[in-house]
Amino acid sequence: MQKTTIAVNTRLLINNKLEGIGWFTFETLKRITVQHPEVTFYFLFDRKPDPRFLFADNVKAVVAGPPARHPVLFYLWFECSVTRMLKKIKPELFLSPDGYLSLATTTPSLAVMHDLNFEHFPEDLPWLVRKYYRYFFPRFAKKAQRIATVSQFSATDINQQYGIGLNRIDVVYNGANEKYKPVDEQAKAAIRKTYSDGKPYFLFVGSLHPRKNLVRLFKAYDQFCTQSAEDVRLVVVGERKWWTESISAAFEAMRYRERVHFCGRLGIDALCDVTASALATTYVSYFEGFGIPIIESFRSGVPVITANVTSMPEVAADAALLVDPYDIGAIASAMMQLSADAALRASLIAKGFERARDFSWQITADRLWQSMLKAIDEHKHPLK
Repeated sequence: MQKTTIAVNTRLLINNKLEGIGWFTFETLKRITVQHPEVTFYFLFDRKPDPRFLFADNVKAVVAGPPARHPVLFYLWFECSVTRMLKKIKPELFLSPDGYLSLATTTPSLAVMHDLNFEHFPEDLPWLVRKYYRYFFPRFAKKAQRIATVSQFSATDINQQYGIGLNRIDVVYNGANEKYKPVDEQAKAAIRKTYSDGKPYFLFVGSLHPRKNLVRLFKAYDQFCTQSAEDVRLVVVGERKWWTESISAAFEAMRYRERVHFCGRLGIDALCDVTASALATTYVSYFEGFGIPIIESFRSGVPVITANVTSMPEVAADAALLVDPYDIGAIASAMMQLSADAALRASLIAKGFERARDFSWQITADRLWQSMLKAIDEHKHPLK
């Protein structure tokens, strides 16, 4: 490739505020930009970027407002600011790691659509946000030259919901930060002293959002505490950005809520420590496009309880306990099993290490790059 230019939507690269899609953007782009110095990458920001996100000399930052964190501002930024920037840059491709596109541009686009949770559970989102998603994302899907997504489940879902041919969708999967690794027993004891009064704990990591199924997780944990003689705590990591009345009511109704420890958002080093020190991870969402904490736990030598729906069986394979996320008793029973059975924990840990080898951000970056090349080539050489 000679003198190629690629523009990228990097509005979610915000220092100390990286979440799922932000981490995907960070981990893939820091590899792709360094590995392809022959390409000029224009990173499109909606605010002044942290210089650390300009990963290589072939990355140029372009800043234009308004900061897009609201449906009206989404529209203004993508349809006006992004369109104007793309017209000026004239790139061979516009890559959007969060799936949002400019409908007005003539630039060929690759949209990364992580999942379509808003199509299945619209009530979990504020009214205007879900209206925006459900109106625009079908149009983004049809506009895109190609679509990348993070699981075969999501690829099939995009195909069925929007009628996009599977030949236009590339599965790139997610990776996990290489900092996730086991810690020794002495370190575990110190970390547990900090986060769970020195007690072993089940761990939840993620945004405190209705689809993460916290209502049933709290009820299942209460049931576990009633049935078990062991004092195993529940540590919850994540911001209360989507904390709803139903989640709050479920928590307040807990008999053992004093055993639940909320940590808020943690930096990557602390998060790795907290993950590696858990007795088990409880990740029983009722909808996920991938579920990165599953792989992070596998890398950390921590057994996982996860849901038997959407992408989670695909990601976990046989390395986790799979449960019906709507069955509180089943979640509690899995907690009882892992708490009581050291041999089961050891078996799942061994399988988890093996499964984790199938996922890395380097693999993700390589697959995304191949999807980008396909999109450019298909635009230049459309099928007759």
